[in-house]
Amino acid sequence: MGQTIIEKIVSRNVGRNIKPGDIVTVHVDRVMIHDIFIPFVAEKFEEMGFTKLWDPDKAVLIYDHLVPASQVDDTRHFRIGNEFVQKYGMKHIHRSDGICHQLMTEALYVKPGDIVFGTDSHTTTYGCVGAFSSGIGYTEMASILGTGTMWIKVPETIKVIIEGMLPPNVTSKDVILRLIGDLRADGATYQALEFCGDTVEHMSVASRMTMANMAIEAGAKCALFTPDEKTAEYCQIPLTAQETSLVGDPDAEYIRTIRYQAEDLVPVLACPSQVDNIQPVSNLAGTSVDQVFIGSCTNGRLEDLQRAAAVLKGKKTAPFVKLIVTPASRKIYQQALEDGTLAILAEAGAIITHPGCGLCCGRTGGILSDGERVVATNNRNFLGRMGTSKVEIFLASPITAAACAVAGKIVLPE
Repeated sequence: MGQTIIEKIVSRNVGRNIKPGDIVTVHVDRVMIHDIFIPFVAEKFEEMGFTKLWDPDKAVLIYDHLVPASQVDDTRHFRIGNEFVQKYGMKHIHRSDGICHQLMTEALYVKPGDIVFGTDSHTTTYGCVGAFSSGIGYTEMASILGTGTMWIKVPETIKVIIEGMLPPNVTSKDVILRLIGDLRADGATYQALEFCGDTVEHMSVASRMTMANMAIEAGAKCALFTPDEKTAEYCQIPLTAQETSLVGDPDAEYIRTIRYQAEDLVPVLACPSQVDNIQPVSNLAGTSVDQVFIGSCTNGRLEDLQRAAAVLKGKKTAPFVKLIVTPASRKIYQQALEDGTLAILAEAGAIITHPGCGLCCGRTGGILSDGERVVATNNRNFLGRMGTSKVEIFLASPITAAACAVAGKIVLPE
């Protein structure tokens, strides 16, 4: 019997063939902790009696949600994080360098076939390079820091096949939103999503990141793409035979197979206040908009900013519409500055912020109030996430979001 990608990764890690439902202990290749959780991780680590990290080189601490501090208590997280780094010799710490999920692949911490855990649900993002990555709580993270191991139940796999060429103005964000709408928010609970097909093969690593990032919104344990030459270039490594073999076997057993023809897909929105409440943009056309947000770990990469700039070039945001743009990392900020993308966005009226989580998690800058409506490129539109519980959040691609900023209302991108 053949294997799915997740089955191959776990089998190689534990040194024997496994099957879905098996409970195994894996050796962890890398972990990520962000600023919100570091105080709780540190407390649990010492409560468990550990006196040293299992491997100081394999732990990464990233300050991204709370920077710059917007509440007095935020600085406590920085202080405790710094103390933990100094006490236990952590080697990799990022202070305001960007969003954790962008940095973990951009800074080359993750490679194909790795097993990675992070204290954030969107840790599924690293599946874009063929890694098994998933979010965990602070107690589990403290345990990994002390032992280097983690138990998991091997997930079943849903195979998602996408064939054909995406129409103009349809992006990977529209694809993953469509899938979430079809699966529903619990349709892939504790299962792996395995993406394949020539549409996926033609996608950039950045586009694959968007899809892997939002897999958790259908409840998925992880999302996986087969490593290819684009992956090798992004990760700055030559792919080994083992890494290129991370593809689902023809005789692998899948719990379900879902097929899409790319040409049939259209720009869509996730409507308030559920990520699986998906509607074609055309169904909402004419709905007024108060704010547009382009950024986050879902859509803050260079290609996202460039696509938004292509829509906004030579235009202005509509009167009274605030457009906030947040690059996902300092590197992306610099690239967008050098190629003129940020200039186009600024000339259109965008407020360009430092790299970080910011508005997506309802922290620094841009929160909204009762009755206001925002079109955003991030991954969640839950009640109260970007302001009060009476804010309406619509999730969209950067292309659709930029078009809405110009029109001052929800419109199909032209």
